[in-house]
Amino acid sequence: MQKIFVGNKPIRLTTVVEPETDFKNFLIETVNIETVLSALKKEKYNAVNLIGSDPDSLLNTFLAMLPNVVAGGGKVINGKGKILFIFRNGKWDLPKGKAEPNETIDQTALREVQEETGIQGLRITKPLDITYHIFRRNDRYQIKKTYWFEMNSDYTGDFTPQIKEGITKVKWIGPKKLKKVKKNIYANIEGLI
Repeated sequence: MQKIFVGNKPIRLTTVVEPETDFKNFLIETVNIETVLSALKKEKYNAVNLIGSDPDSLLNTFLAMLPNVVAGGGKVINGKGKILFIFRNGKWDLPKGKAEPNETIDQTALREVQEETGIQGLRITKPLDITYHIFRRNDRYQIKKTYWFEMNSDYTGDFTPQIKEGITKVKWIGPKKLKKVKKNIYANIEGLI
């Protein structure tokens, strides 16, 4: 089941109709995106299920509902097993950003992680999951499709948070502090950790 997040609430793409409890069901072929987003704003719903008959076309049908932004990001791990986090707009997050023209997605991920944190010596070790989330910019909703990569670095220098992007802190977070950080991250990021 594919999930697209709006804040911490998922839009779940499925072929299975389940009885509604704390979520709302809609048929993907007949619903408009405004109806879906309106339902997610209601406290009584923790999710929306968009139901279709063809599992192979669900994601593409959904992605056609809004403009798409392609991004790349990284889960950076150091030699001590700590993960590099940024603090942006009141939430802990992993560094990521929009792809530039003529840039491969792995180049985007490396560039964005470096720009947002100031880290050096990054190496991609493997691809991770792709995440999707809906955000609003200039009074328009858009879908951000982020390609994630696991990276490593032995960097021990000072970080340079990219203030103009709303980043106020950059920190290595180890297993002991990870539990606290998980209380203040986006749901799509938690799945990567």
